[in-house]
Amino acid sequence: MLDKQDLWHATDIDLVVKLLETNRKQGLSALQVKEIFERCGANEIVAKKGTPGWVKFLQQFNQPLSIVLLCAGVLKALVGNYINAGVILGVTTTNAIIGYIQESKAEGAIAALASAISTEATILRDGQKLRVPSRDLVPGDIVLLTSGDKVPADLRLIQVRNLQVDESALTGESVAVEKDTQYLPADAPLAERTNMAYAGSFVSFGQATGIVVATGNATETGRISKLMDQHTDLTTPLTRKFNKFSQNWLYMVLALAALTFVVGLNQSGLKPALEAAVALTVSAIPEGLPAVITVTLAIGVSRMARRHAIIRKLPAVETLGSATVICSDKTGTLTENQMTVQSIFAAGHQYTISGVGYAPVGDVLQDESLVDLNTAEALQE
Repeated sequence: MLDKQDLWHATDIDLVVKLLETNRKQGLSALQVKEIFERCGANEIVAKKGTPGWVKFLQQFNQPLSIVLLCAGVLKALVGNYINAGVILGVTTTNAIIGYIQESKAEGAIAALASAISTEATILRDGQKLRVPSRDLVPGDIVLLTSGDKVPADLRLIQVRNLQVDESALTGESVAVEKDTQYLPADAPLAERTNMAYAGSFVSFGQATGIVVATGNATETGRISKLMDQHTDLTTPLTRKFNKFSQNWLYMVLALAALTFVVGLNQSGLKPALEAAVALTVSAIPEGLPAVITVTLAIGVSRMARRHAIIRKLPAVETLGSATVICSDKTGTLTENQMTVQSIFAAGHQYTISGVGYAPVGDVLQDESLVDLNTAEALQE
């Protein structure tokens, strides 16, 4: 095996075949496949182990106001005021349940989408051409690609015929890349490795044969998945303002509660002083504020879901709603890999362009009237 995965593109085909102990004409044997599968595992990206449900539920209480309300509810229960304690704990628990249910629904929907994607690959094993699920591929398998196929694993191409591969999901480049079999310098960047076909890309034209050199988390797509698992939680403008407000308000309320307790302790005794301090704390804290924010964001998530947009975290709705203009230099990648002009603003006039994709068919309209291009000086310039 090579010491570095990045060097497959800089290795001669015969050496690749030798290192992977395979055969270009026959493929791997059933015994080899079994041994390699046990060693490398299935060809699927294994995500980082998810957070247990009970931990996700407890994380919903990780807010200053919620923590204080919980403490106040416990104190109320300790002094025997169970009705008030139940009301306080009920409000905070309701907020947590709403947030937990929404996040669980979003994650469940995303998991369902991921599990619904099942691809197959055409390979050579024991000299026979087989059609197998992509998860059954192992390093050394000989894969046959044709137009329309999704590349099932990272491949070192050994034979191509007018092959063009759409690698937009990996590199962001919407134009299909022409492929060949010549080995390249070791320092060739990923987007310029023309003798490789990476998992997740699509064959837009031509045919090819390649050797599987990486599967599952060892693929370039798997590396991206690992980087995504290492993300840090980012706060939105709303949550930052809410947290700042909560902390400032909390400090003031606790200071007043402490003053009330000290004064009451000197005048009325421990229990009345404690009840007065707790009453002040509970009444001064806007316990309905977290509920209002949670319900409002949940309504936004529901509306987005009706438009087939899945929101994993509730605060993300606020950030998305604040976006007025989204700028991207990879428009085709984000949509259908076809960058289409739909509107032109020139010389103070707004023009609408009809037509779809790259087809040279369409009209220029202004106020729903056809524009004569021969007389529209602004468009001619």
